[in-house]
Amino acid sequence: MDNPAKKCKKCSAEPHVRRQAIPILYTRGSHYEVGFDMGRTFGSMIRNLQTQCQILNQSLLPLYNTPKGKQIYDETLASVKASFPQYILELQGVADGAEVEFEHLFLRQMDAILPQNMLCPAAKASCGCSSIVLNQKHCRVMGHTEDALIETMNQYYIVVAHIISDKPQGKYKVKEERFMSLCYAGLLPGYTFSENHHGLVFTINTICAKNLRSGRTPRTFITRALLASCNMDDVLRVVIDEGVGAADACSINLAFLNDPRKMCYNMEFAPCPQGKNKSKVCVKEIPVGTYNYHFNKFEGLSLDEADDKLLQSSEARKETMKSYKPPVSGSDVRNMLGDVSGDPFNVWMDKCTDVLRTICVALFDLNARTLSLFSDNPSSTEPVCILPLLEK
Repeated sequence: MDNPAKKCKKCSAEPHVRRQAIPILYTRGSHYEVGFDMGRTFGSMIRNLQTQCQILNQSLLPLYNTPKGKQIYDETLASVKASFPQYILELQGVADGAEVEFEHLFLRQMDAILPQNMLCPAAKASCGCSSIVLNQKHCRVMGHTEDALIETMNQYYIVVAHIISDKPQGKYKVKEERFMSLCYAGLLPGYTFSENHHGLVFTINTICAKNLRSGRTPRTFITRALLASCNMDDVLRVVIDEGVGAADACSINLAFLNDPRKMCYNMEFAPCPQGKNKSKVCVKEIPVGTYNYHFNKFEGLSLDEADDKLLQSSEARKETMKSYKPPVSGSDVRNMLGDVSGDPFNVWMDKCTDVLRTICVALFDLNARTLSLFSDNPSSTEPVCILPLLEK
């Protein structure tokens, strides 16, 4: 008979062993209160990830502790405070609830902005992701692998939040937000896969643009602001970020559940190369009867990129997807997102040699209005849970 004590010891000694568990927090309150609840509830997880995070401890903190690094940090923080003071309060709540330094959390929100503005060797991507949008009349599905550094394995959670403010908040004067989003431990909602009660559903693909700008809005705050969007006009306004502009780049796959056209979209945004105070944006429509893939490279914008290995991985994953017949069902999407035929780059990343690992998979069914969450390969396992999407 197996010794349970030995099993427990093995689990604790191997923090990156995949767990079949996805924690979910339901919370309601002000921005600070919701942030505090995230920090208090998942404080141990947040502190563990802070300790294990090599990018934070070996790159970001040493750079922050220089005069130039502190200047870049300060001007970026001041810019975000001017546009989105409510999200700074939310992040402060996370820090207070988890009993960690706010500066450490904000540095993680900034990601590569600091090293690339200090002309340091380009930091490798902290997350990746593959997305498939299938927009058929009978089957409207958005599938997404959440790929991140190995230390994030089991260090994430779902937040379902309802935020009501006494006064309009931030540059877009928002008073109420209701959303569901996966969060890396300690980071704000929005920069993964998410949906809100206005029917907005979206997934994110990191893109490592070469030319990043300090004193602008980090992509993690732009995607956090997306969670309050009511329609495509709101989405475009948030992404363009007139008067400031994005500090770094990413791709967004999105749809609105109640759109009478049943249109899906892919958007890419990046810092404007002409130095203008707004984001450079490209929008691609994905109409009914079509499908689309997106990985971790620009497909619409023609801008320089920084991470050669991430580009190689993106091209390899794209070729893998093209080797399949066009998807027509949710099962097809699950099989494609679980593909392990690549060498050396797989869609489902779980090899011991992979820098990034697929930590979970999301499958949004836009017709059934559900979110299926997989903590293991979706081609061979069933979802851990199926959640109803929020609606007004």
